[in-house]
Amino acid sequence: MIDARGYICPMPVVMVQKEVRANAPGSLEVMVDNQCAVENVTRFGSSQGYQVEVKPEGPDFRLTLKK
Repeated sequence: MIDARGYICPMPVVMVQKEVRANAPGSLEVMVDNQCAVENVTRFGSSQGYQVEVKPEGPDFRLTLKK
């Protein structure tokens, strides 16, 4: 799981890019705390062939990326 809470864009996307390039995971969970990060990580995940599910968790968001 990548905890990108507290980071502003583009850092959450950069963190996800590094994980995807290094390990090509079949699924990945990402925690973010702002709508901009939700949109950008979702866009990146989709461009890499992942289906992205977004679940609000209090003030944060859990994104699940699955191939």
